[in-house]
Amino acid sequence: MASGAPEKFAIAVPDEVLADLRQRLARTRFPGEVANSGWTYGTNLAYLKELVEYWRTSYDWRRHERELNRYAHFKANVGGTRVHFIHEPGKGPAPKPLLLLHGWPGSVYEFMQIIPMLTDPAAHGGNARESFTVVAPSLPGYGFSDDPGGGMDPQRMSEVLHELMTKVLGYRRFATQGGDWGALIASLIGHLHTPDVIGVHVNFVALAPPEGARTTDLDEDEKKFLAELAAFRRDEMGYMHIQGTKPQTLAYALNDSPAGLAA
Repeated sequence: MASGAPEKFAIAVPDEVLADLRQRLARTRFPGEVANSGWTYGTNLAYLKELVEYWRTSYDWRRHERELNRYAHFKANVGGTRVHFIHEPGKGPAPKPLLLLHGWPGSVYEFMQIIPMLTDPAAHGGNARESFTVVAPSLPGYGFSDDPGGGMDPQRMSEVLHELMTKVLGYRRFATQGGDWGALIASLIGHLHTPDVIGVHVNFVALAPPEGARTTDLDEDEKKFLAELAAFRRDEMGYMHIQGTKPQTLAYALNDSPAGLAA
């Protein structure tokens, strides 16, 4: 499916959606917990109750909505997927296009403070010749981007976002930066579309031993590191296992319960 021209977009969550959220939070049925267990078995009950009460009675979504809407938002059909993105022009003499990619469970809100520093470095003590034009998309299926359907993986996302930059926005070459899943997507863009990429910056690096690597000739520090890694995977990554194997089962609860999603 062909891509389409960007259309201006403003974040405007309906009042009834916010009212429904507050009602759902007020009706939360909290579970019990093992006495004095802290965070051993997951999210601490007292902490979550305090967080939910703040969300229900004190959190001001409209203030954050106004903050987000300071920037230029758009949506565009990119190869059959409706993608939301911020597109802020740089103010220097020759701004470089920069694709900023968030990860899971993040959003473009991660970039609110840094966008002005990138687009207008002179206003923040920098050099105007080092300015960037920032494109910060909501990854397909995240935030204000539509549900792409049919599942997404990092390589498919890398192709969608490369198309956004080159075909929809018309940038011949661009730089990209990512964290978490965004780091993997940014790396794939650089690997698969090297001629189009000025450079790749990541703040998350995942490495594994090559296939068939020997693990017998290890010193004590290396053995300790691998043991700690195995313990972390065993005790702290249950969320990744269920989301990576049976995400549909978990989706019913998290989509229906904002308190469950917060937890």
